[in-house]
Amino acid sequence: MNTKTLINAAVINSTTSGRKALADRLFARWFSRLVYAQIWEDPRSDLDALQLKPGANILTISSGGCNALAYLSANPAAVHAVDLNGAHLAMLEIKKQAIKHLPDYDAVLHFLGNASQADNLKRYQRHIRPHLSDDASTFWESKSILGKARYHYFSNNAYQHGLLGNFIGFAHWFVRLMGGDLKKLSTARNLQEQAALFEEYLAPVFEKRLFKLLARQPLALYSLGIPPAQFAALQHDAKDGLHLLFKERMRHLACDFPLDQNCFAHQAFARQYDTRTQAALPMYLQQKNFVSLRSNIDRIYPHHTSLTDFLRKQPRASMDAYLFLDAQDWMDQQQLTELWDEVTRTAAPQAKVVFRTGGENSPLESMLPARLISAWNTDPEHNRQLHATDRSAIYGGMHLYIKN
Repeated sequence: MNTKTLINAAVINSTTSGRKALADRLFARWFSRLVYAQIWEDPRSDLDALQLKPGANILTISSGGCNALAYLSANPAAVHAVDLNGAHLAMLEIKKQAIKHLPDYDAVLHFLGNASQADNLKRYQRHIRPHLSDDASTFWESKSILGKARYHYFSNNAYQHGLLGNFIGFAHWFVRLMGGDLKKLSTARNLQEQAALFEEYLAPVFEKRLFKLLARQPLALYSLGIPPAQFAALQHDAKDGLHLLFKERMRHLACDFPLDQNCFAHQAFARQYDTRTQAALPMYLQQKNFVSLRSNIDRIYPHHTSLTDFLRKQPRASMDAYLFLDAQDWMDQQQLTELWDEVTRTAAPQAKVVFRTGGENSPLESMLPARLISAWNTDPEHNRQLHATDRSAIYGGMHLYIKN
């Protein structure tokens, strides 16, 4: 199936009607393009939660591909990267082939880390283009709305492209219009300065009348990948207003982790990675992980399908880890039950599932039948501790479930 068909099937379900159905259709159309050039769930927190043993079989949603690649550092048997959106699988593919075929770590860092050098066009043409799959090649060789083939993104800061990259650019302009300055936060030298710059240049924006108005509009948040169902969960948690919920999550990103150790903050505030500081890079781009990623690179397998359809083809008790990002926030009760029927069937003993939610609470206890939820254990307090470690800071909850 193509991207449009897969996303429509995931987002537009039979239980929605009226305004909700129209919103779902608009979101599905919006989400059918490249959304995430880089992923916004912290793989360091994922790996801390999973405690994987070598040889694990992992299922993850691909998104921008950063996390699927980072999991290779745990020496798995396989990382199956599933996505409804073919553009995300093309992003994973170009990153995979860059790691595998560029001459050395420095070349990989220039191409995927800096992602804005003119020489990257030659790196693509000589080392990456010949190895791309047909689907990925079609995506990268096709022209973008800027009139150039999409592989030119990597000579023009690739991570400023895609719907989320465009949204972050708009956010910088909007915050300046409101009298603030997101870029100022990227100049902090320690946690104390991070907090002071947040209070001076960003916190007041959340109290502006125009921001409060926009925060209540689900359409304004589609570029963040927030579907209507997830927006409803955010509203449920925002007892004092969505503007204050967004303010606290941005404070968590800006103030709770050292800037020189947070790749997500650099993309949000500087709109680029800090390639001079190893700890500030995504896991998959850190030099300490390069040898293991390159040696394991052929253990990553892309699949253009849904999670449930992928699992239906897997043997019983064959999977050790599942990483669902925030995909379950999109699902109604029937979709969630069908997914967890297959998760429970394919889960090996002590298999683990990690996912994020837009709101604080997991949907499983209220939506899954007892026969499924009784097969899994979770610890809400441990989940809160895991959530506190996620440097991307954009979600309301992080959840770990372990097979009985």
